[in-house]
Amino acid sequence: MNAFLRLVRVELSRLLHRRAALVLVAACLIVPTIIGVILVIDTLPPSAAEIAQAEQQMEAERNNPGFEEGVAQCVANPQEWGGYSPDIAPGSEEAEKACRSDMEPRLENYLYSSQLDPAQERDSGSGIAITLILAMAMMLLGTTFTGHDWASGSVSNQLLFEPRRLRVWFAKALVVTGTAVALATVVLTSYWLAIGAVARSRDRLPDGVLLDCLQMGWRAAGVAGVAALLGFALTMLFRSTVATLGILFGIALAGGILLGVLGVGDRWNPALNVGAVITDGIEYYAEVPCSQKAIEEMGGDYGYCSEERTLTFAQGAGVLGTAVGASCLASLLWFRRRDVP
Repeated sequence: MNAFLRLVRVELSRLLHRRAALVLVAACLIVPTIIGVILVIDTLPPSAAEIAQAEQQMEAERNNPGFEEGVAQCVANPQEWGGYSPDIAPGSEEAEKACRSDMEPRLENYLYSSQLDPAQERDSGSGIAITLILAMAMMLLGTTFTGHDWASGSVSNQLLFEPRRLRVWFAKALVVTGTAVALATVVLTSYWLAIGAVARSRDRLPDGVLLDCLQMGWRAAGVAGVAALLGFALTMLFRSTVATLGILFGIALAGGILLGVLGVGDRWNPALNVGAVITDGIEYYAEVPCSQKAIEEMGGDYGYCSEERTLTFAQGAGVLGTAVGASCLASLLWFRRRDVP
């Protein structure tokens, strides 16, 4: 085993023996499990008792005299009552059929159980929530792993055994990033396979949806790895966990507002670019000069109009790669040249 691999092995052992790191790993395993269990329970099919109660309510509504009165009023004047086609003659058999079909009580109207929809969970539900949780946890993992070394002064001791700083930096970066990617991949793959199995058992899994969910999870795992690397690199640069977390959370919370104040479009919004990577492209609105057609339709020139655009995966990855690459380069050069206390 060469010297670099031995160093990687040592750093991995240090990471796995760090209490804060183990807490974060446990949270990444437990929280998605809890979210998945709650989702499965909340979307359970209605029980026999619930169906029977709904049927009773449906029959009671059908036998209500007000139901027949409403149907009669609709048949007498279908255009005003329900907005039907003018071709339907009032009082005709066709009008009665259309009105009764629309107003007839249906069983699903009395059952209040939500359905498990993996595509919806992928696009705007638990998949996004778990991705954000993993990304933030892995960012904390990268920050606290090296932040503890600077706070305790152990970096100087490590450099006594391995004075080549570039090797030390890369070994730490590889361990943090690799651990984050591996953990996020296992968690997200397991989550989507479990949700897919439940959805298939309920006949709620269209063709191709599970693969799309898994691919989203793998892209999200890459984002989690990038978050861990960014947290590590900035902490090696500033030598402070607090400073790194303050900067990262400040960018996450106020980055879009600051870009808006500076007049920079959403194209460069960090959150939007992260979303483009995770979802393989995302739609956003950009301000552009109004076209002549738009000016004529609005009856005046209002300066700028909104235009829907697509931020692709490649564009989002390019922005994130540039930002993280610049942070890593600055961190590496600073660690190489600056004195270590």
